[in-house]
Amino acid sequence: MEYREILHGSVAAVVFQNQENGYAVIRFAMEDGEVVTVVGVIPLVSLGERLTLTGKWTTHSAYGRQFEAEVLERLLPVTGEEMTAYLASGILKGVGGKTAQRMVQAFGSETFDVLENSPERLTELPGISQKKAQELSRSFQRQIGIRRLMEFLAEHGLAIEIALPLYRIFGEQAMEAVLENPYLLTEEEFGASFSQVDRFAIELGFLADDPRRVKAGILFELEHNLGNGHTFLPEDKLIPATKILLDLPEETVADGLKKLREQGRVIADTLQNRAILYLPLYYEAETYVASRIQKMTKVPSQTAPQLAREIDAIEKEKGLHYAPQQREAMAAAVENNIVLITGGPGTGKTTTLGGILRLFDRRGWKTLLAAPTGRAAKRLTELTGKEASTIHRLLEAQYSQETGKMEFFRNEDTPLKLDVLVIDETSMVDLLLMQAILRALPEKSKLILVGDPDQLPSVGAGNFFSDLLRSEIAPAVRLCEIFRQARQSLIVMNAHAVNGGVMPQLNVVDKDFFFLRRNQGQAVVKTIQELCQARLPQHMGIESWDIQVLSPSRKFETGTYALNLALQAVLNPPISGKREKQFGDFVFREGDRVMQTRNNYDILWKKVDGTSSGAGIFNGDIGKIEQIDFGKEQIRIVFDDREAAYDFAMLSELELAYAMTVHKSQGSEYRAVVMAAYQGSERLLTRNVLYTAITRAKELFILVGKEEIIAAMIANNRQQKRYSGLKLRLGQKITDEG
Repeated sequence: MEYREILHGSVAAVVFQNQENGYAVIRFAMEDGEVVTVVGVIPLVSLGERLTLTGKWTTHSAYGRQFEAEVLERLLPVTGEEMTAYLASGILKGVGGKTAQRMVQAFGSETFDVLENSPERLTELPGISQKKAQELSRSFQRQIGIRRLMEFLAEHGLAIEIALPLYRIFGEQAMEAVLENPYLLTEEEFGASFSQVDRFAIELGFLADDPRRVKAGILFELEHNLGNGHTFLPEDKLIPATKILLDLPEETVADGLKKLREQGRVIADTLQNRAILYLPLYYEAETYVASRIQKMTKVPSQTAPQLAREIDAIEKEKGLHYAPQQREAMAAAVENNIVLITGGPGTGKTTTLGGILRLFDRRGWKTLLAAPTGRAAKRLTELTGKEASTIHRLLEAQYSQETGKMEFFRNEDTPLKLDVLVIDETSMVDLLLMQAILRALPEKSKLILVGDPDQLPSVGAGNFFSDLLRSEIAPAVRLCEIFRQARQSLIVMNAHAVNGGVMPQLNVVDKDFFFLRRNQGQAVVKTIQELCQARLPQHMGIESWDIQVLSPSRKFETGTYALNLALQAVLNPPISGKREKQFGDFVFREGDRVMQTRNNYDILWKKVDGTSSGAGIFNGDIGKIEQIDFGKEQIRIVFDDREAAYDFAMLSELELAYAMTVHKSQGSEYRAVVMAAYQGSERLLTRNVLYTAITRAKELFILVGKEEIIAAMIANNRQQKRYSGLKLRLGQKITDEG
């Protein structure tokens, strides 16, 4: 058993602290006079605080011996010197060293009690008015309140990040609110784990059939299934699932569901004579998207005279010859308010889109281009020669301190300024994001949606692109002809074969698609290491940075977790002078390829060339660790042409990206792709996973593994069913007002 030690003392200096998650680095003056470095979660730590810390000693690669605090007990400062330092540390706006000293001289050991409970006494000091006294008291109460709340949450095994939104909503009554109903922590504003909250509530003595527990369990099932892509759940699925979760009779669950419906926290509807249930946010999104698209499709087509001649002129201008389907798509884009353009690789989507953009330019229409991810937007820019942005940047996503949520500046009140919006990789767009796009779209503008419905659906809930295509409500052109040049590529031909349920050609050795049979997991990993480290760079001139390794799964012997460790070992091994930072099971090292794993709208970045700056690094963005700075406790990462600094406490948002899942690769294109085809769950070994992986490769695609797995993936065309009502709603009649 690892030995734990207890330290007593006070905070001599705060080297670093992260306000969001409480991680801090402090210089700690122990009672025997020795000053040591302490790291750990010490929320809102301030100079002069007295702490009792339980933890262990470790040795840091750059800073030597330091104490990792795991449990802490806090006391406010007691000596005059400590109290003065604490009050002057910045916890109270407008209080510097002199004012802090006057407070402590005037009130002595009662100083903190005066600040919290008798602020009127502060007016006895020169320069402090009644208004100023009340402001100082409120600020002190907030600091103390949040700190007590964080300690309370940590004591019960709950995430301390919940404290700030809790305090924002409930103020001084936050702790009482949690004790009265701990299940409120599972609500969207706080996002605590249901299992953690349930354990905490049971410890407090809540009964298994408490109505608050029942309602929280129902909401948890609906929220959890958003992660499976479902915008709603049928009642005959929701009630049994909640019954199992809570181990309660169905009648008890049904009664809780009735109460949630009465409160408006769950929306009931009927589709195809089946009772279904939504969270309000998703019901509103689905009905809004259906209504807005119906209205767009009701606008009559506008015949464009001489359009055929215009297309002829563009052909001549660009030295091209458009196929009939391409001309059809170009005409549809000009003549309709909303158009869908689909097709697999090699069918001329990019060429068609280029022609469409040229037609728009000839009409003087302002056209904006966007894609779901940064890499997809960059690729769209390269392919069209026109600037494209991510959808989030286009809509000016921003984090609201008031609500604690991400919001879009562009909406009905501040719509986009454009005539046409083109969205690429639309299969990746989920329901909520589509609602945001449509809310920001001016009423008379056009919308061109480009994508491949045979690729994986969106990570978020809904099945927008597929639902819209299958509804047949909007004009859609599917490009089917594989052009002669594309037929020379085995990547293209094998992608279409896989999509059609046919085994790809695996025995050709002089093209751009290769299969390397390996019968053991370790042999798969070793071969992938060799390909990335030496074989492709030396024999095909493809550098390691231009190779992306994919796997269907994170787990197993050939999943991304194991592959990332193996690839880091050969592509970026530890060497003298190269700094690294241990975090969890991984070591982040200078030179590593890393990926952001969630949308973070607050990370500040600047262009590497210094031309501009902004905020926001998004899920799936790939970067390279340029520098690890132990003094600042930061990692500097370059994402393409943007540079951002990450505090060490933010490393939970990063993972190594030498290998990634096929799902994470959506919307991106890589010079070379190497895929492990060896093992995985049946849910992930599917045809559209393999098809999506192949279509990520630009010049070279290599499968490493077993033919049996490839055959199983092609045979497994059972795409996971998503409960989505959009297709049916698009087919419903609407009134002019609806």
